[in-house]
Amino acid sequence: MTKKLNVAVVGATGAVGSKMMEKLVERNFPIETIKFLASARSAGKTIEFNGTQYKIEEATPESFEGVDVALFSAGGSVSEVLAPEAAKRGAIVIDNTSHFRMDPEVPLVVPEVNRHVLKTIPKGIIANPNCSTIQMVAALQPIREKFGLTKIIVSTYQAVSGSGIAAIEELREQSAQWEAGKNVEANVLPVKSDVKHYPIARNVIPQIDKFTDNGFTYEEMKMINETKKIMEAPGMKVAATCVRVPVVSGHSESVYIEVEQETTVQEIFEVLKAAPGITLQDDITQQLYPMPIFAENEEATFVGRIRQDLDNKKGFHLWIVSDNLLKGAALNSIQIAEALLEDNIL
Repeated sequence: MTKKLNVAVVGATGAVGSKMMEKLVERNFPIETIKFLASARSAGKTIEFNGTQYKIEEATPESFEGVDVALFSAGGSVSEVLAPEAAKRGAIVIDNTSHFRMDPEVPLVVPEVNRHVLKTIPKGIIANPNCSTIQMVAALQPIREKFGLTKIIVSTYQAVSGSGIAAIEELREQSAQWEAGKNVEANVLPVKSDVKHYPIARNVIPQIDKFTDNGFTYEEMKMINETKKIMEAPGMKVAATCVRVPVVSGHSESVYIEVEQETTVQEIFEVLKAAPGITLQDDITQQLYPMPIFAENEEATFVGRIRQDLDNKKGFHLWIVSDNLLKGAALNSIQIAEALLEDNIL
């Protein structure tokens, strides 16, 4: 008989939190009790889960008494304060924010890639990686295991849902404003910009998060640093350019890799066909390749447009697409919890 757990969801009313709830039900996660926690502003409201109405409670340190696993997706400032409090009270925290990701004592986990690091959780906190990092390493790890991997260069085409509900609403509003011939208002993207905002409808914005001193954005540095940590490869050569595009859900990535031993496109096909969580969509005769409209609400990471580089026999180009709210966030968090159960850690 599967052990049932006492679960807390922090930030259930957000875009990722609502997907977490869906996946807990769809995957029949073994729940004894569940509570939904949020800020004082949302406390007292009701939320439906698996056909039952629950009252949202204000998240406080005491909220985590008796909780086995706490799923956090309410922003880094909330996780900074409450995740250690939850862990102190015996809960294992799975945090979807960036706050703990690069902490050397916090495992940063994509189960298909580095599940083994869950054996040691010093702070009682596990970090869920950045959405664009998750889908990329999930697709590249099977290739790396078979042929080795020395270099990754990625350009992302990231959906507005990665910036939250406000960005989704602004895309819709701006699209309507364009169609009506009205002035287009921009108040959301780039998120965290302290300079100006730009329309996302009929546009692409080559900035996600603020710029660092080296000219890369924080989003780009997350992909670079998180990839090295997850793959346990500090010497891996990784570069990223992250771009916001006018798509509601589903991040796309153009990825160039260099492998250690020579191989062929067909051999990479075979590796990816056998890889967990990966769906190969690559038939140029039928114009079959991954697109966000295929990936939306799907758990898989889709890979296609695989080509050998024309100048480097060890270089390959791939196109990777996944639903950023699912594998890129909510689903990966649930899969971490499932792995903890299966490995008798919870």
